[in-house]
Amino acid sequence: MTPHMKIGIAGVAIGLILLIVDPLIALIVIAAAIAIPGIAYAMLDSNQKARLRRIRGRKQIGR
Repeated sequence: MTPHMKIGIAGVAIGLILLIVDPLIALIVIAAAIAIPGIAYAMLDSNQKARLRRIRGRKQIGR
């Protein structure tokens, strides 16, 4: 299991626990988890985005 998958599973578990305890905090955490990577990607310049796409392309199955 990859480290990113472990972090994702932990995030889901924390989100479910927070949903039971306080739904407002759970929604804030979930929104932040979605927004932070999107904002970080948007802040990259075109050369960095192209490099990231090349790296992702090499990790696909069959390559």
